[in-house]
Amino acid sequence: MNIVQEKSPKSAEMKSVATGAAASDEKNKHLSELVGEDLKKALIGTWQLVSYQVELQETGEFIDAMGETPRGRVIFTPDNWVAFNLEGSNRTPAETVDDHLALLNTLVAYIGRYRIEGNQWVTTVETAWAPQWVGTEQRRTVKVDGEFASVITPWRKMPNWGGGKMSRSIIRFRRAH
Repeated sequence: MNIVQEKSPKSAEMKSVATGAAASDEKNKHLSELVGEDLKKALIGTWQLVSYQVELQETGEFIDAMGETPRGRVIFTPDNWVAFNLEGSNRTPAETVDDHLALLNTLVAYIGRYRIEGNQWVTTVETAWAPQWVGTEQRRTVKVDGEFASVITPWRKMPNWGGGKMSRSIIRFRRAH
């Protein structure tokens, strides 16, 4: 499922922020035109997962962490709750303990209270698929462009992929109808 690619991310508009680890955090500051309350208003509702790639900081390589046809939703409420449930492609029911463990590598799920800071949303995680996330703050830089939202996470070590190395996720959502 974790196929390493040596190409730019699928979302062309994210290309400029998905290259060059040293300068990338500075570039993230300009990812979104919407900030504060305008960004919050644009985010409220339900969003469908379109793509989920992971960039490895050490090599600059991209992993299709969730496969070619991921599925999932993120829901933002007006009273500052956010719920994520993102799944990889081609998941099938587990038959063994090893199958159950493997399924965790194609899942990102958490719920918490969010707040907007500039062009980012910050979630205080209350429940999550990965217990180490509970009680943490998860920060996401986001650009909303009509029916689409492009998201970049900060560099971090994910429990699912990257072999314990620094990575970040580049995610694309479409507003669900």
